Amino acid sequence: MDEDGYVTLVDRKKDMIIASGFNIYPKEIDEFLMTHPKVLEVCTIGIPDAYRGETVKTYIVPRPGQTLTEEEVKIFCKEALVAYKVPKRVEFHRRSAQERRGEDPPSGTAGHRCEEKSENIVKRKQER
Repeated sequence: MDEDGYVTLVDRKKDMIIASGFNIYPKEIDEFLMTHPKVLEVCTIGIPDAYRGETVKTYIVPRPGQTLTEEEVKIFCKEALVAYKVPKRVEFHRRSAQERRGEDPPSGTAGHRCEEKSENIVKRKQER
């Protein structure tokens, strides 16, 4: 809790995606995608899918001056991940979560944080 009474939650709502009966750990996909030289931040989550139950969606912030395409991300993932772990949807954001909050952006792979549906930090005023 900070001095203003806000609690900052930094983690995933769910640690596992279940797609067509397969257990998929988003952290594994995030860690792999962070090895891509054009990726600054990444977050993988499960989203509802009528056929599979859930499917894999990844949010990516490219490094400054870099551009990525959904196809490029999928090809990169197919080189090392089994097919059911390859993101079915990829969404790009121009600014990192830290920049949106007015903080310094992360440096290197250690600075990435997961964003649940494009919202990195959920702040809630603690009830007194």
